[in-house]
Amino acid sequence: MKILVTDRNFYRSLAALAIPICIQQFITYGVTLADNVMVGQLGERAIGGLYIGTVVHIVLMNILFGVTQGATVLTAQYWGVRDRESIRDIAAMAFRGAVAVGGAFAVAALLAPERVAGLVTDDPEVMATGAAYLRVVAPSYLLFAVSQTLLMILRTVEVVAIGVANAVVALALNVLLNWAFIYGRLGCPAMGAPGAALATLVARGVELAIVVGYVLFADRAIALRPRDVFRRNAALLRDLVRYGTPLMLGQVTWAANQFARGWFVGHMEQSGIAAASIAETVDGLVWMFPLGVAIACGILTGKTIGQGRFDDMKVQARTMQLAFICIGLWTALALWGARGAVVGLYGLRPETEPVARAFLTVITATAAARCYQAPSLMGLVKAGGDTAFVFLNDTFWVFCWILPAAFVAQRVLALPDWAVFAILLSDQVTKCVVAAVKINRFGWMRKLVAER
Repeated sequence: MKILVTDRNFYRSLAALAIPICIQQFITYGVTLADNVMVGQLGERAIGGLYIGTVVHIVLMNILFGVTQGATVLTAQYWGVRDRESIRDIAAMAFRGAVAVGGAFAVAALLAPERVAGLVTDDPEVMATGAAYLRVVAPSYLLFAVSQTLLMILRTVEVVAIGVANAVVALALNVLLNWAFIYGRLGCPAMGAPGAALATLVARGVELAIVVGYVLFADRAIALRPRDVFRRNAALLRDLVRYGTPLMLGQVTWAANQFARGWFVGHMEQSGIAAASIAETVDGLVWMFPLGVAIACGILTGKTIGQGRFDDMKVQARTMQLAFICIGLWTALALWGARGAVVGLYGLRPETEPVARAFLTVITATAAARCYQAPSLMGLVKAGGDTAFVFLNDTFWVFCWILPAAFVAQRVLALPDWAVFAILLSDQVTKCVVAAVKINRFGWMRKLVAER
């Protein structure tokens, strides 16, 4: 049994995709990190308010990912046979879905920010700061949804450089505007947390302008045009519904989990909310590398299966699992060594610092497991065509373990905040066994490409 891929072209293709995607993911997430660190200098209430906006953004990303992931799975396989007409049809449907999702979030955050913030926390001070942040950042949800959907479609046809350039511009602009709007520089008023929201809004607008400009005037892989937004294809729509619905439901389940996690954190002490905000920001940052590799893996998986090369796919799957295990171990060691430095970046009270360290320890303990099971399930099982399995797996762990156990821990047993946080992340470990068994049976390899 062949364990590792020996063809150097595979590694070249993986690196050519993964490196720019990882860079883009790091830089894109840098917008959130910049907000978190710079607002963090204003104190724990400001960090807690920003956490409200972060929860909403994470839920948006999960639902958006669900709406578009079926499209990217199909697009990757059609790219394997260079069927550009089908890709344009799929891209049009994904675009319309992104507008609907992003628009709904923007309207909710703009018209009812207090109610949205109140769904996460019952702390009046944190709620007020969070509502002020949401009111300003609301339109960015629509801008982000459209730009990220276009970038995801471009990735599946191996166009990745524009994502890096776009992210660099957005991050640089966001940091500069954060400095101006949060602290009152360059003649601007000192706005605090809403200043970070305004900087993010401007950066997202520039992101969208760059992506749309590239799609309309430079891209040759898909060659989308404004009229393509209205394309219809009944056969592809049926495929998208068939294979995309489980993915969408899976991401809705995960979005519910993320929102519930925000609710549990929002009902902690202010020190716990601040610590969770810091820990989840760091977790999101280190997740960008395995996520980028997983996206690249998914593109190659779609191409390989779309071309019917199932024996090659088995070897690729073993190779990628080993890679994700190595990435996980490296990530856990890096997090363990960086805990003190991370806490030092924030203006925390002395009594809050040990709480933040405890939360970062939880993140460290679950990092290696997450870096194996999540990228493997996304880059192999989902991309390989078995779109229902991950939905069923997530649904079981979220509703049968995470939420009930966290509720008992916090509301019945009154366990320490770090213990509740650990339970909220415990499924990352248990899913490793499920992922290993599922992937190495290879029943997930399904060719979805239809002859048109």
